[in-house]
Amino acid sequence: MVNVPIITAGARVCIGALLALAGIAPAETASVPAAQPIVLHAARLLDVDSGNLLTPGEVLVDGERIVAAGTQVEHAANARIVDLGEATLMPGFIDAHVHLFLHPGAEDAQTFNESVPERTVRATVAAREDLMAGFTAERDMGTEGAGAADTAVRDAINRGWIPGPRLRISGNAVDILGGHEDAIGVNPEAHALPNATYANSADELVTVIRAQAKLGADFVKIYQTGKDRIAAGEFSTPYQFTEDELRAAVREAARLGRKVAVHATGEPGAGMAARAGVASLDHAYQLSDATMQLMRERGIYAVPTFAVLEHFTEHAATPEAAERYRAIGAYHVQQFKRQLAAHVPIALGSDVGPFPHGTQGREFALLVQNGMTTLGAIRAGTLNAAALLGWDKEIGRLRAGYYADIVAVPGDPLQDIETLQHVTFVMKNGTIYRP
Repeated sequence: MVNVPIITAGARVCIGALLALAGIAPAETASVPAAQPIVLHAARLLDVDSGNLLTPGEVLVDGERIVAAGTQVEHAANARIVDLGEATLMPGFIDAHVHLFLHPGAEDAQTFNESVPERTVRATVAAREDLMAGFTAERDMGTEGAGAADTAVRDAINRGWIPGPRLRISGNAVDILGGHEDAIGVNPEAHALPNATYANSADELVTVIRAQAKLGADFVKIYQTGKDRIAAGEFSTPYQFTEDELRAAVREAARLGRKVAVHATGEPGAGMAARAGVASLDHAYQLSDATMQLMRERGIYAVPTFAVLEHFTEHAATPEAAERYRAIGAYHVQQFKRQLAAHVPIALGSDVGPFPHGTQGREFALLVQNGMTTLGAIRAGTLNAAALLGWDKEIGRLRAGYYADIVAVPGDPLQDIETLQHVTFVMKNGTIYRP
């Protein structure tokens, strides 16, 4: 049997009611670019392609697009000049792994304790928090049981009804019966629904993918491994779908103009997914040499998600759980350094949701702390993430013709990556949202 999510009546809530419940003033939802050109001026501008820091930095924006960027741009007579002082202009940040429908707390229980309308309201607030933190684009990696409600959130953002990042959305993730998100540990007599959609064969995967595409999904998110275990420094995780099943999913997604992303923490499931042709391996605690070579050759991204693991370690329910997370974290760092040495493509993804939305700039610092160069981490959250989301010709750079998704941070981010957690200015699509 295939459990296909539907958009419930609750998911089609009135946007006006959402705004009222979320406490968002109508003025904050404006998304129409300014009628006059805007010149952004700051002490510095970071060219993420070259790694050069231009001084001073200026960007000319007309409507929703960048017209020019450099040390000096044309100042038209009717242009609005925005002087950002001792700041650095950068492309808007991109988080390739978020959960707008999760918030801190017992995440497994949120499906049971909160209605889809409530979770949708929370998601609109989360979207705003992420945008204000400088994340102008995101990939939502599953609603965790809220079905296709993320379609409504994405469309409301695109229509200018609520503030939020550009979104790639997947609806529910896909899982097997008894798999990673199948309410394991819950009284079976309660017949608890999973936080994902069941598919137990290649044919069922195709059916689910078609249903999710019909409901508005931009890509497919599949749980490929879990539950993870570590003992005496040895990591293991069972795979969920066979390589042939994953190939069927990738084939069907491609027919619909979409890609597949997988939750894959280790082998052999990670290798199966890479050989099947997925777009990204998210978490990627363990990758074999053969898998890393294939990812490098095919441009398959690893999305490390360090921030969520740090949060789980610091907020573990028991000392035993904290020790398990610490062990997995140490193993992850060791393996990440191998991935860097093997030149595996890396895209930034924080897995925000279990920890507070709007704080995922921490992921940049953790990438550097765990072995990336500062410029490499910035590229992971701009150029690379844009490519993974299929937007590399539209966002991720301050370049003429690109959408005006621009942030400013105090100081020099190449000298202090922590400054990316203190965004002072946010523009998305030519509209200023902060300050």
